[in-house]
Amino acid sequence: MDQTNLDIDILRTLVTAQSLGGFNRAAQRVGRSQSAVSQQISRLEDRLGKPIFRKEGRGLVPTEAGDIILAYARRILDLNDEAVAAVRGVTVGGTVRFGLQVDLTENWLPKALARAKEAHPEIRIEVSADRYAVLIDRLDKGQLDLALLFGPTQRNDAQRIMALPMTWIGPRKGPVTVRRGEPVQLAVFSPICYFRQAAIDALNDAGIPWQIGFSSLSVHGVWAAVEAGLGITLRTATSVPKQLAAIKSSSGLPRLGKVDLFLHDGGREPSNPVSRFRETLLESLQEHLKRSGPAAAGANRR
Repeated sequence: MDQTNLDIDILRTLVTAQSLGGFNRAAQRVGRSQSAVSQQISRLEDRLGKPIFRKEGRGLVPTEAGDIILAYARRILDLNDEAVAAVRGVTVGGTVRFGLQVDLTENWLPKALARAKEAHPEIRIEVSADRYAVLIDRLDKGQLDLALLFGPTQRNDAQRIMALPMTWIGPRKGPVTVRRGEPVQLAVFSPICYFRQAAIDALNDAGIPWQIGFSSLSVHGVWAAVEAGLGITLRTATSVPKQLAAIKSSSGLPRLGKVDLFLHDGGREPSNPVSRFRETLLESLQEHLKRSGPAAAGANRR
């Protein structure tokens, strides 16, 4: 079988085009014309025998083959850059692709990223905040290096960080009280969602009727619905937005347990940039959770 060699320059252009969302922007970044970049990608597709991108609206979306080659291209580029830097005796940068669920994006993520950037200014960090299923899929496809996720897991790539208390969350403007015979209105993520199911299970176990008053694919949509009085929701005690409030235990809602927080690495050997970022990330996360843990744990028990 003939060996097909991949061109490093083309792989770098490929990753740049995907990151920037188009050949024109990639051309400006790598200092080539758009037609030259298009020709590079075409040559790579000819070598692989499959299309790498497909058009979707005005942008480019990787095909299945594109997802695979992009994952390998990033690893090849990291190794290439590390090898060159090792020979030259200099510190190498790199890219870390980090995914997480939205619960920690507002009150922890900005400080954590600032700390990571200060500790490792040579590393470029790409952050994706999304739903569990989306992040796991991207991690398994090699599109993410690390993913911070809630919920029970049987995955071998999961490092347990901490168990966090869950809480009922309602509008800040008024108390929430369970009235006998009236179903509790819930504002939750569309399935499949760990917190949605946890809310339903807790109400069922307590014999309290419920209805889905609002369902969304966006956590910000859920926050808006709760603020508007369309229903209450359930998340971690560390993720209560400023415009909302943890509901007091006197409301009649059932008490809640805790949910585990895991850091996943896809079972792959991390590159040096990923290892350095991971170490700083865990230090920052542990400090944040220890500070907010006691207060958060009592948020639903006043």
